[in-house]
Amino acid sequence: MYYYIIIALQIFCFYHCYKNGKEYYWYFIIFFIPLIGCVIYLATQVVNKREVSIISEEITTIINPTKKIKDLEKKVEFSETFQNKINLADAYSEIKDFNNAILYYEKALDSGFKNDPYTLNKLIKCYFKVGNFDKVITYSQKINLEKDFKESIYFYGLALEQKGNFEEAETQLKKLDIRYSNYNERLELSNFLIRRNKKTDAKEVLEEMLQEIKSMSKQNAKKYRGVYIEAEKIANGL
Repeated sequence: MYYYIIIALQIFCFYHCYKNGKEYYWYFIIFFIPLIGCVIYLATQVVNKREVSIISEEITTIINPTKKIKDLEKKVEFSETFQNKINLADAYSEIKDFNNAILYYEKALDSGFKNDPYTLNKLIKCYFKVGNFDKVITYSQKINLEKDFKESIYFYGLALEQKGNFEEAETQLKKLDIRYSNYNERLELSNFLIRRNKKTDAKEVLEEMLQEIKSMSKQNAKKYRGVYIEAEKIANGL
């Protein structure tokens, strides 16, 4: 039992350390002096009790993802409220079971919330993940993505491409070409432009990204190192 408690503490501390971008030496302290290292980390780095509770729940979900699902299913069985269905759908989405997530998001919409924009936005991602691009387009056109759900413009643009509406796809994806942000989406925009044989435009997007990352502080540049390598690789291939 003692051994499992130590392992659980280490998992908690590693997770908190990773999530909050703590210094690397904490990983060594937690790993090489498990009990004392964890106690020191908790005492000096974890000060918010609410945060501890949330992360503990997240760790439980990682270790046993079906427990959260079963608990939420029981809540839906007991009371089929809109929020209970949304919570269950969210849990399915978290474990990438998008078909079941879609099922319960759709059931939630049928509970008198047919045009709820937040639920529709969640459905956009899920339908994209299962390859139902018609639904992605339909739901994207029901809500104001540009005003409230900019992250979903990415799914909308790529769905339009899949359905052959290349001009509108480009219009949508270019909305994400914003300096010092949306790096993964801008990588996809460059790939889209290459697929459309617009290599000059693609290179311009990539070179802007590379220049931005070069001008960042060392810490931020390190954060986007993977993006930089990929952007450089694509640019060199043009």
